[in-house]
Amino acid sequence: MDDNEQFILEEEAATPKKSFWAHLNDLRTALVRSAIAIGLALVICLLLSPQLVKILEYPLTRIDMFEAPRPTVSFQVGEARFGPYPVTAEQFPGLPSGEAPQLVFQVGTAKVGQEQVATLKLLPPPPTRTPSLGIHLHNFGPAEGFFIAFHVAIYGALIVSAPFWAFFLAQFFLPALNIKERGLFFTWIGWSVALFFAGVLLTYFGLLPLALRAAVEYSQLLGFDAYDWRAEEYISFVSKFIFGMGLGFQFPIVVLLLVKLGMITHRHLAKYRRHVAVLCLILGAVLTTPEVITQVCMAVPLYVLYEACIWIAWYWDWKKRRAEGAAPAAE
Repeated sequence: MDDNEQFILEEEAATPKKSFWAHLNDLRTALVRSAIAIGLALVICLLLSPQLVKILEYPLTRIDMFEAPRPTVSFQVGEARFGPYPVTAEQFPGLPSGEAPQLVFQVGTAKVGQEQVATLKLLPPPPTRTPSLGIHLHNFGPAEGFFIAFHVAIYGALIVSAPFWAFFLAQFFLPALNIKERGLFFTWIGWSVALFFAGVLLTYFGLLPLALRAAVEYSQLLGFDAYDWRAEEYISFVSKFIFGMGLGFQFPIVVLLLVKLGMITHRHLAKYRRHVAVLCLILGAVLTTPEVITQVCMAVPLYVLYEACIWIAWYWDWKKRRAEGAAPAAE
């Protein structure tokens, strides 16, 4: 027995043992503190809900990265504006030259002789957050604005308060671990956080604009206009997609933890490749729009992570057998 193991045994022996009810009281304290932290963060996020909504609307501005910008025409009657509507040179011969002009016409009237005729006055187009497609989000009920703000604030509060509730829960679990186990615990937590944000960033900047673009194209294929969306449904879809992908990226952590516990090996993982591929496609159908492009875009990263788990598990097994003096088996 080396000095480190001796020190660990002495530390465990010196640690006072708690009763079941004492542990239960510690858990209750950790949960109450976590709930308070989340509640305070929720209030802050409700105050910042307009900024959070703008962040979730940003992927709409990246829809056009998959398609060349198209000319649009809008019509303004008084304070109301209708459009923009995508047009072509054949449909609208008055289009000026240039790349994808965005035209806005003021609708008015003028007296010609004894008759009133409609007039169109070309206005300078204001900057928009979605320059080409011009998708607009709308509320269709008096309470939808509050529900949207609360929905966004919930997700924001969970993220903002994460360092606090994670610290409170760690205070409950860490006393049960020795020094070596605590080091492994923080290592696994670090990889878990890194994978979560990797999934969130990949979805936010890559997969989400592609999914929204596919939704527009599919609606147009069915003959429907796809430029006016319900804000509540959009925010709900984006939030679930982003956080669902972040949670999906925890899949390697679960798989490798089972490998570490000796419940499965790299041979088991390799055996169920086809089953996992189908599972990834099912997750893509559940967490994204129900069409092939976004399902594949989500399934591919998850399956690549699964393949990485197979190689990592093989390396751990090879390293273990090498340490035991056995020759690594040929794959």
